[in-house]
Amino acid sequence: MKTVLSSLLLLLLPVVASAQETAAEIEALLRKTDDVARGDSSIATMEMHVKTASYERTMKMKAWAQGTDRTLVRILEPAKDAGIATLKVDENLWNYLPKVDRTMKIPSGMMGGSWMGSHFTNDDLVQESRLSEDFTWTVDARPSGGEGQWTIALVPKPEAPVVWGKVVVEIRADELPIRTTYYDEKGKVVRTMAFEDYAAMDGRTVPRVMRLTPADKPGEFTEMRYVELDFGADIPTSTFTLQALK
Repeated sequence: MKTVLSSLLLLLLPVVASAQETAAEIEALLRKTDDVARGDSSIATMEMHVKTASYERTMKMKAWAQGTDRTLVRILEPAKDAGIATLKVDENLWNYLPKVDRTMKIPSGMMGGSWMGSHFTNDDLVQESRLSEDFTWTVDARPSGGEGQWTIALVPKPEAPVVWGKVVVEIRADELPIRTTYYDEKGKVVRTMAFEDYAAMDGRTVPRVMRLTPADKPGEFTEMRYVELDFGADIPTSTFTLQALK
């Protein structure tokens, strides 16, 4: 009997090891998607173009990031918005408005609110929720022989602070993101994030453009373009303080 059980266990071991290897592989892919334009630390200069039914505008901004826990984003242009800044430290988020010299803490209930009139939310900007941590996943498609793409469907964990009913991520065979589609709890598409213009920046190939399109507003979009990107930058921790926010 022991011999039979031992033989069965030996047969099952490769299956268990394969499942563990697959889980690690998918989690690594999702982390890369979460952090496609950020390393252990990074400094980025970006341009954001917003087009809605009532207005169209372009902003230039600079962002400092240290891991996933600290992010500072400051608007550089246009002049009327220059100095407006958003700071994330751990799970806390603040906005600074220079015209009234006021710092406001953003409650967790407003993480889904629009950032600076764009289609990006406060959560998008500072990546409070993460595909690799807040969702369970299933693999619908995977590349073979360097061809094709990954298609991964994700459902939020019960305790995760996520508003989506489902998220579907498409990733190239070389592990660069193609598209992320967000669904509501009824399975209806809410918005799509497309990654474009892949190029080398500071030694890494990244999509230089992220284009967010709402499903219920034809013709509207927000496009974020990376102008400069410095990975592994030495950023003092004092950068991520309320004093530095001003």
